[in-house]
Amino acid sequence: MRALIQRVAQASVTVEDEVLGSISAGLVVFLGFAQGDADSDAQYIVDKIVNLRIFADQQNRFNRSALDTGAELLIVSQFTLYADTRKGRRPDFNQAASPDEAQRLYEYSLGLFRQTGLKVETGRFQAQMQVQLQNDGPVTLMLDSADRHRPRR
Repeated sequence: MRALIQRVAQASVTVEDEVLGSISAGLVVFLGFAQGDADSDAQYIVDKIVNLRIFADQQNRFNRSALDTGAELLIVSQFTLYADTRKGRRPDFNQAASPDEAQRLYEYSLGLFRQTGLKVETGRFQAQMQVQLQNDGPVTLMLDSADRHRPRR
């Protein structure tokens, strides 16, 4: 499971001219699911995201988490996080989970995010969405649940 996280001043997601979700200061989280991902991958990613210390403290240092600050979350599914671009000019998405499994993991992840008590807004699974955001910092991070099994250098 992969998550692209952007710290934002504000963000919204629209489908067919309807705003589905809108947040003020917080995080936009793009989630992608791979074949073989399990509930444990979602648990790892959600816990990592809400506890990452990427918000400034009084000394303007990254010492506060989304939970510490009461950040708002905009969660958007994005299978393109599993694009393989090593060959040719057209991305290959063979590593991405099937739509049914990805939707199950997306819904499961949303439930975990909501259990934190943070405000959670979403897009619509498998919809053509327009995401508007004002990146704050800018701060953009990529998480991959497979990394927890790799040794640190």
